Amino acid sequence: MIKPLAPSINPDRLTNIKKIRKRRIVMKLIFILLILSSYVTLADDDSSSSKKPGVAPVNNANYAEECGACHFAYQPGLLPSSSWKKLMTGLEDHFGENAELETEEQQVLTDYLTKQAAEFSSYKRSTKIIRSLIKDKTPLRITEIPYIIKKHDELTSVMVTGNPEVKSLSYCDNCHTKAITGSYTEDDIIVPGYGNWEEYEHSSSFFGRIKRGAKELYKNITGD
Repeated sequence: MIKPLAPSINPDRLTNIKKIRKRRIVMKLIFILLILSSYVTLADDDSSSSKKPGVAPVNNANYAEECGACHFAYQPGLLPSSSWKKLMTGLEDHFGENAELETEEQQVLTDYLTKQAAEFSSYKRSTKIIRSLIKDKTPLRITEIPYIIKKHDELTSVMVTGNPEVKSLSYCDNCHTKAITGSYTEDDIIVPGYGNWEEYEHSSSFFGRIKRGAKELYKNITGD
């Protein structure tokens, strides 16, 4: 008995079917990534926690005057108490500058900074800073803190060190328009020469990575 021949499939149609299947797989992966990105973004948003957002603003006029005269008056909640103690005991060589104070005044400011340090703060970003620190490490620069490094990982050197209006990540208020209030949300970031960070990225930094990764994944799988 002669078996009937199987119907032939048009090669072009077969190729299209494969492309459609690939696209469906890619779309599912993108959907999963977007869901995950939403979760992470909400978890890292100042307004999504029961804790107070940002870091506690400076509320010591003497500290604001003495330290703010030379540089941005960093909030105590941006460093652990061990860092503040080490910084305040080495003011004779404060990053290449002599910033010595009268003994009594130095002690008053040291007490303020250590008592309001990150580990004693109820503010969200201070908590994240403490959690990110490596055990037994005492960073002397805020830019050495793992959490701070991670939050700035999408900025290029051209945007920062190569930008005469920014110069360094240590100049917080050059980009964070509400830094003096203790707010460091991405909504309030304006990078000189690049504008609003949210608009520049078309989303949060995490979403930006997800979108670029999704596009690359789609291209690699479909060949389009």
